Amino acid sequence: MWHIIITSLPAMLTAMIQYTIPLAVVSFIFGLILAVLTALIKFIEPSENKLIKYPWLVLRAIANFYVWLFRSTPLLVQLFIIFFGLPSAGIQLSPFIAAVIGFSLNTGAYASETIRSALLSVPQDQWDAAFTLNFTTRQTLTKIVLPQAVRIALPPLSNSFIGLVKDTSLASSITILEMFQVSQQITAKNFEPLLMYSLAAFLYAVICSLLTLLQHYLERRTSKYVKGSEA
Repeated sequence: MWHIIITSLPAMLTAMIQYTIPLAVVSFIFGLILAVLTALIKFIEPSENKLIKYPWLVLRAIANFYVWLFRSTPLLVQLFIIFFGLPSAGIQLSPFIAAVIGFSLNTGAYASETIRSALLSVPQDQWDAAFTLNFTTRQTLTKIVLPQAVRIALPPLSNSFIGLVKDTSLASSITILEMFQVSQQITAKNFEPLLMYSLAAFLYAVICSLLTLLQHYLERRTSKYVKGSEA
């Protein structure tokens, strides 16, 4: 047993470093950017100026449809449509690019609701006080509301990233040689599915445990400033 683990571990660690971690990080960054834009479109009320109001309402309708679509369909189906379905429409993507697009769109849909909820949780008094001090809407949003919303959204967003790390195992279904795919290939050679899949699960648990520790550290750091301001 130990011989199999020792000989299999380097290949699985290499796949984790080359594909699993980069795929999760890149997808989360793009997903977070998309989530912020989507949340702001749904959160900010449009101006009464018709030249701004109606295009903004169209953007909001698109944002609502995007969130509904990707929250209502399985991630695996989304990956299959992007990688196996789009070539029928003449769009050929590499496995890694297809996975990044799928994971980013899925993460952005869920994270946008997290960010929007965090924005809505900031009391209206904060807006009123800022306007009393002659802050513009942009200044109020960037200097007062968003910093508070980030602290509120940090725990659920961290959980989303941890979940995304585990979801990268689905990339094996579109031929990416990430950690789980490598474990499947090794299993096909040594016929030890219980051992190999348990080893893969252990490595995922190690990554997620380290990310959980980082999450707790960031939460303590941000809470420290809140407690200091309250004192």
